[in-house]
Amino acid sequence: MAAEARGRQYWIQTRRLTVALLLVWFVVTFVASYFARSLSFTFLGWPFSFYMAAQGSLLVYLLIVLLYARWQGARDAAFDAGPDEGN
Repeated sequence: MAAEARGRQYWIQTRRLTVALLLVWFVVTFVASYFARSLSFTFLGWPFSFYMAAQGSLLVYLLIVLLYARWQGARDAAFDAGPDEGN
């Protein structure tokens, strides 16, 4: 019974992490891009809307992947779960 509760806790935490990072992805992809044109300040020598479309969102996507891999790897280690858990 304890293993089942531990497995349930693992998936609850994994789901929360996934939802949180998907919300960041949504905000960067849709919300920031929608409002970027109205943000008329210069960032690193370029208009912010250009930077957001050309560089900023790609960097955030890379950060999302890196954070997910790091946090999920730590969670797998803490719960003693991993790719060969079912073997």
